[in-house]
Amino acid sequence: MAESWPPVLQGTCRVQGRLCWESCVEQSAMAQTKGTVVLAYSGGLDTSCILVWLKEQGHDVIAYLANIGQKEDFEAARKKALALGAKKVYIEDVSKEFVEQFIWPAVQANALYEDRYLLGTALARPCIARGLVEVAQREGAQHVAHGATGKGNDQVRFELTCYALCPKIKVIAPWRMPEFYQRFPGRRELMDYAKKHGIPVPVTPQTPWSMDENLMHISYEAGILENPKNQAPPGLYTKTRDPATSPDTPDVLEITFERGVPVKVTNAGDGATRCTALELFVYLNDIAGKHGVGRIDIVENRFVGMKSRGIYETPAGTILYHAHLDIEAFTMDREVRKIKQGLALKFSELVYNGFWHSPECEFLRECIGRSQEAVLGTVRLSVFKGQVYILGRESPRSLYNEELVSMNVQGDYEPADATGFININSLRLKEYHRLQSKVTVKQDE
Repeated sequence: MAESWPPVLQGTCRVQGRLCWESCVEQSAMAQTKGTVVLAYSGGLDTSCILVWLKEQGHDVIAYLANIGQKEDFEAARKKALALGAKKVYIEDVSKEFVEQFIWPAVQANALYEDRYLLGTALARPCIARGLVEVAQREGAQHVAHGATGKGNDQVRFELTCYALCPKIKVIAPWRMPEFYQRFPGRRELMDYAKKHGIPVPVTPQTPWSMDENLMHISYEAGILENPKNQAPPGLYTKTRDPATSPDTPDVLEITFERGVPVKVTNAGDGATRCTALELFVYLNDIAGKHGVGRIDIVENRFVGMKSRGIYETPAGTILYHAHLDIEAFTMDREVRKIKQGLALKFSELVYNGFWHSPECEFLRECIGRSQEAVLGTVRLSVFKGQVYILGRESPRSLYNEELVSMNVQGDYEPADATGFININSLRLKEYHRLQSKVTVKQDE
């Protein structure tokens, strides 16, 4: 019986037999591919399923995994991606770049979103997305893909970075595609798909919340945490100890800043010193984590318009926030600092919303960097039972004049001058309340 050949191959390769037919089928499949896509891969269930699903859609998949300080078996993740059909796997350690190029500008800014969130995830996303785009350009891929949900901030952060750095790139976001999210409305459907396609699934029970970790912090959200009334359950925190069971002796640290960037940390107790950016940050993570520093539980406003509950651990970032705040106040002119605080507020909002590579954010980083030229000196602090206590500070660029401010020495200041100063400043208040009194009297008539 004659063998059935696909119409596209009829009349070709018959003489060569089955081996040539199979080769032609393979070549035909390659010709019909939808192109190469570089996937931001984590090794978890979601992105593993997305990898296989992208291949089903006709894409060649290159997996990109950024080592940004998370606890991960990177070699196991590489083997898993290749076993699932990834054409290539890139694993890049960007921890140093993350600290120096993303965390340090945030420290200089005293960046804080809605007064509490130190932006750990928001700072990491443009760092990861930059690597994703670089691999896509290196490989000549027209597409990148990610596993961010359609309700969160990360989809915006990833994609704005990708489009800023490579305007012609095309982004595949499966969790926004009806053919994907209708097929996988819940975790059970993902698990069934994984079992069907030989995707390894976790053998241990899943925590009833989602986690995302990097060198700066770890976040917890969703699941049982979606009810904002629910207290974080015991065992949730992984980067910090419970302050109640933390050591009964504080660690006293001296942190030296240059241009608003920490360049050295010394432990006054054991003399341990760290000077390089990555080592310094990791060391502060260890010290702060040991003492339970850096926990917050908040409800925040997502950029997409909804409120969400998040629990965060940011150990080293919390120490540096307090230390930098102190040395900056010590060395920076009052009026410059007022302006800088306004810039920091806008900077934090832009970073949270994903606009790291926007012209306005680049401008703010330049302005904030310029403000830090005189932020130089050492802060001495205590880390103890979940808190950071400032003990003292010194700087060759200090604007603090001990003689001028002393209650015991008059110095270059004439107390009598304060009378005129108070009179001038009270004039506006007197006039305002004089008018208010007239209005009140008139209303009472």
